[in-house]
Amino acid sequence: MSDTVDYELDGPLAVITITRPKAMNALDTPTLVALRDTVTTAAKDPAVRALLLTGAGDKAFCAGADLKHDALRQAKDGSSIPAVFSSVCEYYNPLARALAGMRKPTVAAVNGAAAGAGAGLAFACDFRLVADSAGFNTAFAGIALTADTGASWTLPRLIGHAKATELLMLPRTVKAAEALELGLATRVVPAAEMAQTARDFGRQLAEGPTLALGALKESLAFAASHSLSETLDKEDELQTRALASQDHAIAVQAFLDKEQPTYLGH
Repeated sequence: MSDTVDYELDGPLAVITITRPKAMNALDTPTLVALRDTVTTAAKDPAVRALLLTGAGDKAFCAGADLKHDALRQAKDGSSIPAVFSSVCEYYNPLARALAGMRKPTVAAVNGAAAGAGAGLAFACDFRLVADSAGFNTAFAGIALTADTGASWTLPRLIGHAKATELLMLPRTVKAAEALELGLATRVVPAAEMAQTARDFGRQLAEGPTLALGALKESLAFAASHSLSETLDKEDELQTRALASQDHAIAVQAFLDKEQPTYLGH
């Protein structure tokens, strides 16, 4: 789709790779535009049933905003301040919304350093496979910025308010083993096995009951900001749809036949 973002369909799995390894897969404006548009395309494509996001090379998943990018450099004299101010609204927010909000599972294959907005992208995904050589660093406060890419929303929900406050206000590198202990990592994977393991994990999700998985994702997000009574009503609504789905009928018949189900995603 672009020189800096690769988009591949592996059956029902969309694989999106940020391809700026010499720049630690940092996000300049062309990359942000391509990444935003690619993730949005995958979210809307009914043929895509799961999404895998990763970075090229073995050094970085994504180092966040490219501080050497022209827009930021020109901002020193005030000439590009409006463009810099609009980048969160135009690029980072839609990315976070698409990853966290799409009704299909999302996986971040964190093959190297994930910093700033790069960490935020990983936090917005449902699962984070982390190479044993990789790590997270919120980084924002280190350059006198506050959180973006949804990190102030996703991080406390992953590791709790107190620890999220610490990592955001006192940024440091959280290596893979600690990330697993804190709950940032779903699984730690040997770096040499990351590419294949991530594909296998993503395909497992994409071939699963993705209608139900999307409903679970919606239910969890709803419950995070609603009462028990409201959440019970939402569960009723979503379960009614799931009970009427082809996937549920397929699962029941497979159970009765003692076979593995082949889901359709609807």
